[in-house]
Amino acid sequence: MSAVLPEKSVRRVGMISLGCPKNLVDAEIMLGQLQADEDVVITNDLEEADVVIVNTCGFIDAAKQESIDTILEIAEKKGRGVERLIVTGCMVQKYRTDLQQSIPEIDAFVGLDHLEKITEAVTGVVDDAAPVRRKMSVRLYEDLPRVLTQGTAHAYLKVSEGCSNPCTFCAIPQMRGKFRSRAVESLVREAQSLQNAGVMELNLVAQDTTRYGEDLGYANGLTNLVETLLRETDFRWIRFLYAYPGSLDWSLFELMGREPRFASYCDIPLQHVSANVLQRMRRPGSPKEYREMITRMRALVPDLTLRTTFITGHPGETAKDFGELYDFVEWAQFDNMGAFVYSQEDSTLAARMTDTPSRKTAERRRAKLMELQQKIALSRNEQRVGKTFDAIVTGVCDETEHLLEGRLIGQAPEIDGRLLINDGIDLLPKNLPAFARVAITDAHPYDVVGAVV
Repeated sequence: MSAVLPEKSVRRVGMISLGCPKNLVDAEIMLGQLQADEDVVITNDLEEADVVIVNTCGFIDAAKQESIDTILEIAEKKGRGVERLIVTGCMVQKYRTDLQQSIPEIDAFVGLDHLEKITEAVTGVVDDAAPVRRKMSVRLYEDLPRVLTQGTAHAYLKVSEGCSNPCTFCAIPQMRGKFRSRAVESLVREAQSLQNAGVMELNLVAQDTTRYGEDLGYANGLTNLVETLLRETDFRWIRFLYAYPGSLDWSLFELMGREPRFASYCDIPLQHVSANVLQRMRRPGSPKEYREMITRMRALVPDLTLRTTFITGHPGETAKDFGELYDFVEWAQFDNMGAFVYSQEDSTLAARMTDTPSRKTAERRRAKLMELQQKIALSRNEQRVGKTFDAIVTGVCDETEHLLEGRLIGQAPEIDGRLLINDGIDLLPKNLPAFARVAITDAHPYDVVGAVV
């Protein structure tokens, strides 16, 4: 790790950020640090960059492989435009030594506790801002400038760091440490800063968002935070992502049911419903409790959009367990659902378990589950046809310049389907993003089509 750029030269820096919105916030904080340095120019064109940062994800095998492939792709450009390669993010926190040994083209590492060191890593002052012995706590970064990488239609506000749940299949606590909440005052200041930057939708994120404030002694922590943000900011939409079944606060859904600016949306990754698999996962709840929970959510918030994720092929999952999961999905009629094949993660309890279904079996179960969900999602979207909704229109569709795209309030950014707009475009302001009323004219399993009215 020795590549250093000439002294006092301007560094043109590009970044590739992989993984979840929480990782994206870290990336935006690092870019905020870089933007403050007059000798650094941030570029969106990697062909122009002489320094490239890869912000990695280490959640599951597919994410780790994507991170490694991206690092290797940039490593091949060393000496041919790219002079310095820096790796940051979750993989650095857990696999730094392995990465250093296997990819010597990496010039510097920046760990999750050292985001403020990114400028020194870029300029070559430091090569290593990630201790070999990783710490089990990750810093809470507060009141630092951010560079918004995805425009102003939406932004994420990370309300806490880490996770203290005991899920046997998950390595996040090993990378991100134990759960720790940020102070309300700090979150309000950052939200107001995002609003002043023109952000239109605020998304609250964390590993376990519904547990917000518990470690600080707050009662009804997330509910009170949302109430404060509604009072202290003017966002048209405030959404929270990632509810944990064991930390639900029903006051949150009561607020959602009466407050139109608080998006009627809940992403609650259940992971499974079979009592046998939940026990092996060390997850709370039971099939009966989950049915009662969903019924109560929809009673409190009649227009609720509900999203979840499930894992197929977890150690110990039998055909009977999967059948129970399939029947539950058919009953629940989720608006949006994702399913993932179990990924064995190093140093987790599940990695030491036996009776793991074959990859082929897990893939088959996942495909069957998603085939069912596709029909359900199409049916749910068809119920929107002929109705009019508030929407945020974000810009020209990626696939064709003849369509605009956006989202309904029940479509979270980046993870759910889209709203495609093919009529009434002349009614919109010239500068997007913008809010509009849209009539839904057609439905597909993931996307809906509409006209501005």
